[in-house]
Amino acid sequence: MYVNTLILGAGAAGLQCAGFSGPSTLVVDHAKLPAEKIRISGGGRCNFTNVGTTPENFICQNPHFAKSALARYTQWDFIELVDSYNIAWHEKTLGQLFCDISAKDITTMLLSEMAQTAELWLKTEVGDIRHDGTHYHVALKRHGQAQLVQANNLVIATGGKSIPKMGATGLAYQIADQFGLAVTDTRPALVPFTFSDDKFKPIAGTSTPARLTTANGYAFDESLLFTHRGLSGPAVLQASSYWQMGEDVQVTLAPDFKIDAALKVQRAEDGRKSITTALAVHLPARLVDFLGSELDLTGNVGDLGDARITELSTSLQKWSLKPSGTEGYRTAEVTVGGVNTDGLSSKTMESKTTPHLYFIGESVDVTGWLGGYNFQWAWSSGYAAGKAIAMAAN
Repeated sequence: MYVNTLILGAGAAGLQCAGFSGPSTLVVDHAKLPAEKIRISGGGRCNFTNVGTTPENFICQNPHFAKSALARYTQWDFIELVDSYNIAWHEKTLGQLFCDISAKDITTMLLSEMAQTAELWLKTEVGDIRHDGTHYHVALKRHGQAQLVQANNLVIATGGKSIPKMGATGLAYQIADQFGLAVTDTRPALVPFTFSDDKFKPIAGTSTPARLTTANGYAFDESLLFTHRGLSGPAVLQASSYWQMGEDVQVTLAPDFKIDAALKVQRAEDGRKSITTALAVHLPARLVDFLGSELDLTGNVGDLGDARITELSTSLQKWSLKPSGTEGYRTAEVTVGGVNTDGLSSKTMESKTTPHLYFIGESVDVTGWLGGYNFQWAWSSGYAAGKAIAMAAN
Protein backbone atom coordinates (compact mmCIF):
# COMPACT_ATOMS: atom_id res chain seq x y z
CA MET A 1 0.00 0.00 0.00
CA TYR A 2 1.30 3.46 -0.91
CA VAL A 3 0.46 6.76 0.80
CA ASN A 4 2.01 10.18 0.61
CA THR A 5 2.10 10.60 4.39
CA LEU A 6 2.05 8.07 7.21
CA ILE A 7 1.43 9.46 10.69
CA LEU A 8 2.22 7.23 13.66
CA GLY A 9 -0.01 8.27 16.56
CA ALA A 10 -3.65 9.37 16.64
CA GLY A 11 -3.31 11.75 19.58
CA ALA A 12 -3.73 15.51 19.56
CA ALA A 13 -0.63 16.26 17.45
CA GLY A 14 -1.16 13.41 15.00
CA LEU A 15 -4.79 14.27 14.29
CA GLN A 16 -3.95 17.96 13.96
CA CYS A 17 -1.18 17.18 11.48
CA ALA A 18 -3.52 14.96 9.43
CA GLY A 19 -5.93 17.85 9.05
CA PHE A 20 -3.28 19.88 7.21
CA SER A 21 -1.01 17.34 5.50
CA GLY A 22 -3.11 16.96 2.36
CA PRO A 23 -4.43 13.98 0.37
CA SER A 24 -3.24 10.41 0.77
CA THR A 25 -2.56 10.52 4.50
CA LEU A 26 -2.83 7.50 6.77
CA VAL A 27 -2.91 7.81 10.57
CA VAL A 28 -2.31 4.66 12.62
CA ASP A 29 -2.49 3.97 16.36
CA HIS A 30 -2.41 0.86 18.51
CA ALA A 31 -5.23 2.13 20.74
CA LYS A 32 -8.90 1.20 20.39
CA LEU A 33 -9.93 4.86 20.27
CA PRO A 34 -8.18 8.01 19.04
CA ALA A 35 -6.98 10.85 21.27
CA GLU A 36 -7.37 9.21 24.67
CA LYS A 37 -5.40 11.99 26.38
CA ILE A 38 -7.87 14.51 25.00
CA ARG A 39 -10.74 12.44 26.39
CA ILE A 40 -9.44 12.36 29.97
CA SER A 41 -7.95 15.85 30.11
CA GLY A 42 -9.48 18.62 32.17
CA GLY A 43 -11.79 16.26 34.02
CA GLY A 44 -13.37 15.27 30.70
CA ARG A 45 -13.72 18.87 29.51
CA CYS A 46 -10.30 19.21 27.81
CA ASN A 47 -8.19 22.23 28.72
CA PHE A 48 -7.52 22.68 25.00
CA THR A 49 -5.34 25.82 25.07
CA ASN A 50 -4.36 28.85 27.11
CA VAL A 51 -4.97 32.45 26.04
CA GLY A 52 -1.65 33.47 27.59
CA THR A 53 0.52 31.07 25.62
CA THR A 54 4.07 32.33 25.02
CA PRO A 55 7.37 30.51 24.38
CA GLU A 56 8.26 31.21 28.03
CA ASN A 57 5.62 28.68 29.11
CA PHE A 58 7.66 25.80 27.71
CA ILE A 59 10.68 23.79 28.85
CA CYS A 60 13.28 22.94 26.21
CA GLN A 61 17.05 22.75 26.08
CA ASN A 62 16.77 25.29 23.26
CA PRO A 63 14.39 27.95 24.62
CA HIS A 64 13.99 29.49 21.17
CA PHE A 65 12.93 26.35 19.31
CA ALA A 66 9.19 26.54 19.97
CA LYS A 67 8.87 30.17 18.89
CA SER A 68 8.37 29.55 15.18
CA ALA A 69 5.64 26.92 15.43
CA LEU A 70 3.81 28.77 18.21
CA ALA A 71 3.83 31.97 16.14
CA ARG A 72 2.62 30.30 12.94
CA TYR A 73 -0.33 28.56 14.62
CA THR A 74 -1.39 30.40 17.75
CA GLN A 75 -3.95 29.80 20.48
CA TRP A 76 -6.21 32.22 18.64
CA ASP A 77 -6.06 30.07 15.50
CA PHE A 78 -7.21 27.04 17.44
CA ILE A 79 -9.91 29.01 19.23
CA GLU A 80 -11.17 30.16 15.82
CA LEU A 81 -11.36 26.52 14.72
CA VAL A 82 -13.24 25.54 17.88
CA ASP A 83 -15.68 28.41 17.35
CA SER A 84 -16.26 27.38 13.74
CA TYR A 85 -17.61 24.06 15.05
CA ASN A 86 -19.85 25.88 17.56
CA ILE A 87 -18.13 24.16 20.47
CA ALA A 88 -19.06 26.04 23.63
CA TRP A 89 -16.13 26.81 25.94
CA HIS A 90 -15.28 28.84 29.01
CA GLU A 91 -12.18 30.38 30.57
CA LYS A 92 -11.04 29.38 34.03
CA THR A 93 -8.19 30.80 36.07
CA LEU A 94 -4.87 31.77 34.51
CA GLY A 95 -6.20 31.78 30.95
CA GLN A 96 -7.15 28.12 30.78
CA LEU A 97 -9.88 27.27 28.25
CA PHE A 98 -12.20 24.27 28.67
CA CYS A 99 -15.09 22.79 26.71
CA ASP A 100 -18.48 23.46 28.29
CA ILE A 101 -19.80 19.99 27.50
CA SER A 102 -17.21 17.35 26.67
CA ALA A 103 -13.62 16.81 25.56
CA LYS A 104 -15.06 14.50 22.92
CA ASP A 105 -16.15 17.63 21.03
CA ILE A 106 -12.48 18.42 20.35
CA THR A 107 -11.74 14.88 19.12
CA THR A 108 -14.81 14.91 16.89
CA MET A 109 -13.71 18.25 15.43
CA LEU A 110 -10.20 16.98 14.67
CA LEU A 111 -11.54 13.81 13.06
CA SER A 112 -13.88 15.89 10.95
CA GLU A 113 -11.01 18.16 9.84
CA MET A 114 -8.94 15.20 8.60
CA ALA A 115 -11.81 13.16 7.16
CA GLN A 116 -11.59 14.58 3.62
CA THR A 117 -7.96 13.68 3.03
CA ALA A 118 -6.88 11.14 5.65
CA GLU A 119 -7.72 7.62 6.77
CA LEU A 120 -7.49 6.37 10.37
CA TRP A 121 -6.45 2.86 11.36
CA LEU A 122 -6.85 1.95 15.02
CA LYS A 123 -5.70 -1.23 16.84
CA THR A 124 -2.72 -1.25 14.48
CA GLU A 125 0.75 -2.30 15.63
CA VAL A 126 3.92 -0.76 14.20
CA GLY A 127 6.79 -3.08 13.31
CA ASP A 128 9.94 -2.60 11.27
CA ILE A 129 10.63 0.82 9.77
CA ARG A 130 13.19 1.43 7.05
CA HIS A 131 14.07 4.12 4.52
CA ASP A 132 15.40 3.23 1.09
CA GLY A 133 16.65 6.74 0.36
CA THR A 134 13.38 7.78 -1.26
CA HIS A 135 10.49 6.16 0.59
CA TYR A 136 9.70 4.86 4.04
CA HIS A 137 8.62 1.26 4.37
CA VAL A 138 6.68 0.53 7.55
CA ALA A 139 5.46 -2.91 8.60
CA LEU A 140 2.04 -2.75 10.23
CA LYS A 141 -0.21 -5.38 11.75
CA ARG A 142 -3.94 -4.77 11.64
CA HIS A 143 -6.71 -7.21 12.49
CA GLY A 144 -4.04 -9.88 12.74
CA GLN A 145 -2.93 -9.26 9.17
CA ALA A 146 0.48 -7.93 8.14
CA GLN A 147 0.44 -4.81 5.98
CA LEU A 148 3.43 -3.06 4.44
CA VAL A 149 2.94 0.65 3.87
CA GLN A 150 5.19 2.76 1.66
CA ALA A 151 5.18 6.50 2.28
CA ASN A 152 6.93 9.62 1.06
CA ASN A 153 6.62 11.26 4.48
CA LEU A 154 6.74 9.73 7.95
CA VAL A 155 5.45 11.71 10.95
CA ILE A 156 6.13 10.50 14.47
CA ALA A 157 3.37 11.63 16.85
CA THR A 158 3.47 8.78 19.35
CA GLY A 159 4.04 11.00 22.39
CA GLY A 160 6.20 10.39 25.43
CA LYS A 161 6.18 7.90 28.29
CA SER A 162 3.48 9.44 30.47
CA ILE A 163 0.45 7.34 31.51
CA PRO A 164 1.58 3.93 30.21
CA LYS A 165 -1.78 2.36 31.10
CA MET A 166 -3.11 4.31 28.12
CA GLY A 167 -0.49 2.74 25.89
CA ALA A 168 2.32 5.30 26.13
CA THR A 169 5.72 3.91 25.12
CA GLY A 170 9.14 5.16 24.12
CA LEU A 171 8.57 4.32 20.46
CA ALA A 172 9.33 7.85 19.26
CA TYR A 173 12.72 7.75 20.96
CA GLN A 174 13.52 4.37 19.41
CA ILE A 175 12.70 5.69 15.94
CA ALA A 176 14.77 8.81 16.56
CA ASP A 177 17.72 6.69 17.59
CA GLN A 178 17.31 4.50 14.52
CA PHE A 179 17.63 7.52 12.26
CA GLY A 180 20.51 9.11 14.15
CA LEU A 181 18.61 11.75 16.11
CA ALA A 182 19.67 12.41 19.69
CA VAL A 183 17.18 12.12 22.55
CA THR A 184 17.55 14.23 25.68
CA ASP A 185 17.11 12.72 29.13
CA THR A 186 13.45 12.19 29.92
CA ARG A 187 11.56 12.30 33.21
CA PRO A 188 7.91 12.45 34.34
CA ALA A 189 6.46 15.94 34.67
CA LEU A 190 3.26 17.58 35.89
CA VAL A 191 3.23 14.84 38.51
CA PRO A 192 2.67 14.69 42.31
CA PHE A 193 5.57 14.46 44.76
CA THR A 194 5.90 11.49 47.10
CA PHE A 195 7.47 11.19 50.56
CA SER A 196 8.76 7.85 51.81
CA ASP A 197 7.50 8.41 55.36
CA ASP A 198 3.93 9.25 54.28
CA LYS A 199 4.30 12.29 56.52
CA PHE A 200 1.23 14.08 55.19
CA LYS A 201 -1.16 11.13 55.47
CA PRO A 202 -2.86 12.61 58.58
CA ILE A 203 -3.96 15.69 56.61
CA ALA A 204 -4.65 14.02 53.26
CA GLY A 205 -7.29 15.97 51.37
CA THR A 206 -6.35 19.34 52.87
CA SER A 207 -5.79 22.06 50.31
CA THR A 208 -4.40 25.58 50.64
CA PRO A 209 -2.97 28.37 48.47
CA ALA A 210 0.82 28.17 48.36
CA ARG A 211 3.92 29.08 46.44
CA LEU A 212 6.31 26.27 45.50
CA THR A 213 9.84 27.29 44.58
CA THR A 214 12.29 24.84 43.03
CA ALA A 215 16.05 24.73 43.57
CA ASN A 216 16.62 26.50 40.24
CA GLY A 217 14.36 29.39 41.23
CA TYR A 218 11.10 28.66 39.41
CA ALA A 219 8.11 29.59 41.57
CA PHE A 220 4.43 28.81 41.11
CA ASP A 221 1.53 30.28 43.08
CA GLU A 222 -1.47 27.97 42.99
CA SER A 223 -3.27 25.44 45.14
CA LEU A 224 -1.31 22.85 47.17
CA LEU A 225 -3.00 19.55 48.08
CA PHE A 226 -1.73 17.20 50.80
CA THR A 227 -2.23 13.52 49.91
CA HIS A 228 -1.71 10.10 51.47
CA ARG A 229 1.50 9.77 49.47
CA GLY A 230 2.78 13.34 49.51
CA LEU A 231 1.95 16.59 47.73
CA SER A 232 -0.20 17.36 44.71
CA GLY A 233 -2.26 20.22 43.34
CA PRO A 234 -1.47 22.70 40.55
CA ALA A 235 1.47 24.36 42.33
CA VAL A 236 3.14 20.98 42.88
CA LEU A 237 2.49 19.74 39.34
CA GLN A 238 4.04 22.89 37.92
CA ALA A 239 7.10 22.68 40.17
CA SER A 240 7.61 18.98 39.36
CA SER A 241 8.54 19.82 35.78
CA TYR A 242 11.62 21.65 37.05
CA TRP A 243 12.46 19.42 40.01
CA GLN A 244 15.39 17.01 39.99
CA MET A 245 15.78 13.99 42.26
CA GLY A 246 17.44 14.88 45.55
CA GLU A 247 16.52 18.57 45.48
CA ASP A 248 14.48 20.43 48.08
CA VAL A 249 11.43 22.50 47.29
CA GLN A 250 10.44 25.54 49.32
CA VAL A 251 6.80 25.89 50.29
CA THR A 252 5.40 29.30 51.11
CA LEU A 253 2.05 28.99 52.88
CA ALA A 254 -0.34 31.92 52.49
CA PRO A 255 2.03 33.51 49.94
CA ASP A 256 -0.01 36.70 49.55
CA PHE A 257 -0.25 37.29 53.27
CA LYS A 258 2.24 38.62 55.83
CA ILE A 259 1.83 36.16 58.69
CA ASP A 260 4.29 37.99 60.95
CA ALA A 261 2.40 41.26 60.65
CA ALA A 262 -0.93 39.53 61.30
CA LEU A 263 0.36 37.87 64.46
CA LYS A 264 1.67 41.19 65.78
CA VAL A 265 -1.72 42.81 65.21
CA GLN A 266 -3.43 39.86 66.90
CA ARG A 267 -1.01 40.12 69.82
CA ALA A 268 -1.93 43.76 70.33
CA GLU A 269 -5.70 43.35 69.89
CA ASP A 270 -6.40 40.00 71.58
CA GLY A 271 -3.29 38.46 73.05
CA ARG A 272 -5.32 35.84 74.95
CA LYS A 273 -6.18 34.03 71.70
CA SER A 274 -4.24 30.81 71.18
CA ILE A 275 -1.55 30.72 68.51
CA THR A 276 -3.31 27.89 66.67
CA THR A 277 -6.60 29.80 66.60
CA ALA A 278 -4.86 32.91 65.28
CA LEU A 279 -3.10 30.97 62.53
CA ALA A 280 -6.26 29.05 61.59
CA VAL A 281 -7.72 32.34 60.37
CA HIS A 282 -5.17 32.30 57.55
CA LEU A 283 -4.42 28.58 57.12
CA PRO A 284 -6.56 25.41 57.17
CA ALA A 285 -7.18 24.34 60.79
CA ARG A 286 -6.12 20.74 60.03
CA LEU A 287 -2.80 21.99 58.69
CA VAL A 288 -2.24 24.21 61.73
CA ASP A 289 -2.95 21.26 64.04
CA PHE A 290 -0.56 19.09 62.02
CA LEU A 291 2.19 21.67 62.31
CA GLY A 292 1.48 22.33 65.98
CA SER A 293 3.94 19.88 67.49
CA GLU A 294 6.63 20.47 64.87
CA LEU A 295 6.63 24.24 65.38
CA ASP A 296 5.60 24.29 69.05
CA LEU A 297 2.42 26.28 68.59
CA THR A 298 1.38 26.01 72.23
CA GLY A 299 0.41 29.08 74.21
CA ASN A 300 -1.23 32.39 73.38
CA VAL A 301 -0.36 35.05 70.85
CA GLY A 302 0.34 37.50 73.66
CA ASP A 303 3.23 35.31 74.83
CA LEU A 304 5.07 35.72 71.53
CA GLY A 305 8.02 38.09 71.24
CA ASP A 306 8.99 39.67 67.93
CA ALA A 307 11.84 37.19 67.42
CA ARG A 308 9.50 34.22 67.94
CA ILE A 309 6.93 35.68 65.54
CA THR A 310 9.62 36.11 62.90
CA GLU A 311 10.76 32.54 63.50
CA LEU A 312 7.22 31.18 63.10
CA SER A 313 6.59 33.23 59.97
CA THR A 314 9.84 31.97 58.42
CA SER A 315 8.94 28.37 59.24
CA LEU A 316 5.56 28.72 57.56
CA GLN A 317 6.65 30.76 54.56
CA LYS A 318 10.06 29.23 53.93
CA TRP A 319 9.17 25.60 54.60
CA SER A 320 11.88 23.42 53.05
CA LEU A 321 10.85 19.90 52.01
CA LYS A 322 12.72 17.15 50.18
CA PRO A 323 10.46 14.78 48.21
CA SER A 324 11.68 11.20 47.96
CA GLY A 325 10.42 11.11 44.39
CA THR A 326 7.33 11.51 42.25
CA GLU A 327 4.48 9.21 41.31
CA GLY A 328 6.34 8.65 38.04
CA TYR A 329 5.04 8.12 34.54
CA ARG A 330 2.02 6.29 35.96
CA THR A 331 0.26 9.57 36.73
CA ALA A 332 2.48 12.14 34.99
CA GLU A 333 0.55 14.28 32.54
CA VAL A 334 3.57 14.79 30.27
CA THR A 335 7.19 13.83 29.73
CA VAL A 336 10.01 16.35 30.03
CA GLY A 337 12.69 15.77 27.39
CA GLY A 338 12.48 13.88 24.13
CA VAL A 339 13.84 14.16 20.62
CA ASN A 340 16.59 16.76 20.71
CA THR A 341 15.47 19.88 18.88
CA ASP A 342 18.99 20.44 17.54
CA GLY A 343 18.19 17.77 14.98
CA LEU A 344 14.88 19.27 13.85
CA SER A 345 13.77 22.28 11.83
CA SER A 346 11.88 24.68 14.07
CA LYS A 347 9.75 25.77 11.10
CA THR A 348 8.67 22.34 9.83
CA MET A 349 9.59 19.82 12.58
CA GLU A 350 11.47 17.85 9.91
CA SER A 351 14.68 15.98 10.67
CA LYS A 352 17.74 17.86 9.46
CA THR A 353 19.52 14.66 8.45
CA THR A 354 16.76 12.34 7.18
CA PRO A 355 14.42 13.87 4.59
CA HIS A 356 10.66 13.78 5.09
CA LEU A 357 10.90 12.47 8.67
CA TYR A 358 8.99 14.61 11.19
CA PHE A 359 8.61 14.56 14.98
CA ILE A 360 5.75 16.47 16.61
CA GLY A 361 3.93 16.89 19.90
CA GLU A 362 5.16 15.35 23.13
CA SER A 363 7.76 13.21 21.37
CA VAL A 364 9.88 16.36 21.01
CA ASP A 365 11.92 18.00 23.78
CA VAL A 366 9.29 20.72 24.28
CA THR A 367 7.16 20.52 27.41
CA GLY A 368 4.49 23.02 28.39
CA TRP A 369 3.31 24.21 31.77
CA LEU A 370 0.07 23.00 33.29
CA GLY A 371 -2.95 24.78 31.86
CA GLY A 372 -3.47 23.92 28.18
CA TYR A 373 0.05 24.69 26.98
CA ASN A 374 0.90 21.12 25.98
CA PHE A 375 -2.19 20.87 23.81
CA GLN A 376 -1.25 24.15 22.16
CA TRP A 377 2.18 22.69 21.37
CA ALA A 378 0.41 19.70 19.79
CA TRP A 379 -1.71 22.02 17.63
CA SER A 380 1.24 24.24 16.65
CA SER A 381 3.78 21.50 15.92
CA GLY A 382 1.18 19.37 14.13
CA TYR A 383 0.26 22.31 11.94
CA ALA A 384 3.91 23.11 11.17
CA ALA A 385 4.61 19.58 9.92
CA GLY A 386 1.28 19.20 8.13
CA LYS A 387 1.57 22.46 6.22
CA ALA A 388 5.17 21.70 5.24
CA ILE A 389 4.11 18.33 3.82
CA ALA A 390 1.14 19.81 1.96
CA MET A 391 3.23 22.60 0.44
CA ALA A 392 5.91 20.17 -0.72
CA ALA A 393 3.28 18.06 -2.48
CA ASN A 394 1.93 21.01 -4.47
